[in-house]
Amino acid sequence: MAKREIHFNISERKILLRLIDILSILGMLYLVSSSFDFDYFNIDKENWTWVLVLAVYLSIFGTIFELYDLQKASKSDKMIGSVVLTASVTVLFYLLTPFYTPFLPTNRLQIVYFYLAIIIALFLWRFFYINFISSPRFNKKVLVVGEISNIDTIVNTFKDSDPNYRIVGFINCEETNQEGLKYKGVTEYPPSAMHDVIKEHNISEIVVASYNAETITSEIYNDLMLLLEKGFLIKEYTQVYEDMTYRVPVQFVGKDFYKYFPFSRSNHNKLYLFFHRVFDLVFSFLGVVIGALFIPFILIGNLLGNRGPLFYKQERVGKNGKIFSIIKFRTMVVDAERSGNAVWATKNDARITVFGKFLRRSRLDEFPQFLNILKGDMSLIGPRPERPYFVKELSQVIPFYETRHIVKPGLTGWAQVKVRYGSTVEDSLMKLQYDLYYIKHRSFFLDANVIIKTFSTMLFFRGQ
Repeated sequence: MAKREIHFNISERKILLRLIDILSILGMLYLVSSSFDFDYFNIDKENWTWVLVLAVYLSIFGTIFELYDLQKASKSDKMIGSVVLTASVTVLFYLLTPFYTPFLPTNRLQIVYFYLAIIIALFLWRFFYINFISSPRFNKKVLVVGEISNIDTIVNTFKDSDPNYRIVGFINCEETNQEGLKYKGVTEYPPSAMHDVIKEHNISEIVVASYNAETITSEIYNDLMLLLEKGFLIKEYTQVYEDMTYRVPVQFVGKDFYKYFPFSRSNHNKLYLFFHRVFDLVFSFLGVVIGALFIPFILIGNLLGNRGPLFYKQERVGKNGKIFSIIKFRTMVVDAERSGNAVWATKNDARITVFGKFLRRSRLDEFPQFLNILKGDMSLIGPRPERPYFVKELSQVIPFYETRHIVKPGLTGWAQVKVRYGSTVEDSLMKLQYDLYYIKHRSFFLDANVIIKTFSTMLFFRGQ
């Protein structure tokens, strides 16, 4: 057995970031209050709720401004912007809610101390995280067992998802293997070298990535069983993929598909569905009211840079394949599909008007869909509804594509907050993976995560 090295999993690092964020801030506030004339934030039995409010604000705005995105958290240039935005907005909201937080101090210098304490604490802890915890010394070293045809996808996916997940070796299940060859920097080893590789490189995990279980020889099977009996960590590729990327790898699912789709009980939980519908009605009513306030400005923009009708309707596929008409603010030129055939919207699409581009990037074009939610055709959260022509086309080339129709389509969704607007079959495959992950893990917590990340998407203008 290899000597186990310390490694923080994705979930552990996210918890660590959130926990140490608030602890470092509280520690810095205590240090400031002890060293300076600072009494704005003092903790005792009567005002312990101040800490809770501060932690909630930090968590929400940290999520919106991507302070807990592991890729950005491991890079200094990306981290600095997230820290400044999170600290600034957190302090602003904390100061503006004195009913739950301390009353505004008469000495404005107290506010400066408060802000500087928070931002310095975050910077000190995050620089420590980048230079120590996120460094190669804490990389998880992994050995992959599978077919050579999958190695490129596996290496690229894991590298993009977790900067601290390092595949150091590959054991080819196929009969034709060539010892010592490198694929994407990963060395291929013969099955007989499995134990030696584990010991030499301090491997902490084996990932079995075999699309066809029959390719796993009795020699490899016996070695894996022996390691498992000794407590060595062995995982199946699709589960690792799902845990790391938060999407379901449908392209690797075969005839035993039913193993990979134990969909969330929330899809049939009447209590969850009831409150989900209540939230839909409340938020869609607020959305209609807010959208109505924007209409005068959108109407002026439409007259100047988007001449033609303000609204447009289009057929989309809803729950269980039911067709409905979606309502949006028009963003393309009139008669954008003069040929009568459905056409993918692409990046820098010439059919999108100047004002229409602004509406798309700000997601304001989606506001009329709150009417679809009130009608019950859509939900606030779910897979984005696609046009019937594209559904028919995509279901022929992407496995399990129509599975996304077992829940109501949504105004926003897990795929919308994780990837940009798709315009190809490859993009649709990526979005489907996220949609199926949402359906599989649907819950109040995931719904709240989608809502918070939607604000991030709007703030950073990530719409098409």
